[in-house]
Amino acid sequence: MAWGLWFQFWLGVITLVTCLTVIVVALIDRDGKLVQLTARWWARTLLRLTRIPVEVQGLEHLTPGQPYVFAANHRSNFDIFTLLTILPGRLMFVAKKSLFQIPLFGQALSRMGSVPLDRDNLKQAIKTLDQAAARVKAGASMIIFPEGTRVPTPELIPFKKGVFIMASKAGQPIVPVSISGTRFIQPRGALQVRPGPVRVVISAPIHPRDYKRKEDLMAAVYQAIAAHYDPDYPYGPDRDPA
Repeated sequence: MAWGLWFQFWLGVITLVTCLTVIVVALIDRDGKLVQLTARWWARTLLRLTRIPVEVQGLEHLTPGQPYVFAANHRSNFDIFTLLTILPGRLMFVAKKSLFQIPLFGQALSRMGSVPLDRDNLKQAIKTLDQAAARVKAGASMIIFPEGTRVPTPELIPFKKGVFIMASKAGQPIVPVSISGTRFIQPRGALQVRPGPVRVVISAPIHPRDYKRKEDLMAAVYQAIAAHYDPDYPYGPDRDPA
């Protein structure tokens, strides 16, 4: 518990500094490069603070300068730190609306170009996804969590259709990203942090134009993520991480 409280303290301090920096820098940072550097510093610092080693496979599948829609499984806040650290290009998120209502943090998310998704308001959700598609068309890469939220179970759950509609409108490739190990570090709802390795596998891009039905596109991305996602990494199915 002491380790978890120590991490929460520094998470708060570093996040506060980062948010204030992003808000100020965004006033003069027309192309968003300084904002991105600040966000990446935040993520890298938190991984270093907790001594989390990250193994990455598949970066060779990515073309420099090409915008993508990165679709990843989601088990922990450490997924966010990991993705901001390893993925190239200008990165934004499709994130739940409640995150944008957090003082300073929500403003910093907006300055990054991220968009809030209100699943309880269909009209607003469609507008948000159209906005996200436009930003990807303009050259930014968008990170989505197609399961819809941090999932407390080891297994992948069915994907939400909305983000795939957005990806199709954006007209850019979807990159499946499989993250293993983070659910043991800090699962949803847990205060305690248990340092351990993370493995990320980046699969070959999947282009929406190759699929006539959204359901087939969703299935292809789901299968690619599932193929490289190991819910028991790094401990194995028969070992208790505690």
